[in-house]
Amino acid sequence: MSDATELRPGECTAPAGAPDDARLVYIGRIRTPWTAVNDCPRIGQLDGPLCRIEIDAIWALALDGIAIGSMIEAFYWFDQSRRDLVLQMPRHAPAPRGTFSLRSPHRPNPIGVSAVRIEAIEGTTLVVRGLDCVDGTPLIDLKPRLCDFGSGANGHHGSDRHETRMG
Repeated sequence: MSDATELRPGECTAPAGAPDDARLVYIGRIRTPWTAVNDCPRIGQLDGPLCRIEIDAIWALALDGIAIGSMIEAFYWFDQSRRDLVLQMPRHAPAPRGTFSLRSPHRPNPIGVSAVRIEAIEGTTLVVRGLDCVDGTPLIDLKPRLCDFGSGANGHHGSDRHETRMG
């Protein structure tokens, strides 16, 4: 096991059955500068490094309405995370805490979410800031931020997708 999956003092696990009821479809991959879980920031920052969300080509039309400068929520699967922790020992806390009280990637269903700002669009790749996951993390979904939905930024039916080239 890597450092990210070893138990810390005070941590506790529960038997986790094989996942067999969720049929997720990965829609792409996330490219970040971090190669190990322990290197990732705890929470993505909008002034953080440029990262890339690479959408599989079959989903290209689903990007209609996505615009440079807009904020979206990226949902991803922490595929390197433990799924059996019920108590975790956060580095910043004096005592263990329940998994559901933390934003840790180690959880029964290791779904991550970050609000990201779109800096550029290159075909089916979104160049963004605000991610906090390992390079190669599978992408589950993209959604407009709830507070932006319906405001015209992401919530209308027309196309405002603009492409730019990073150079």
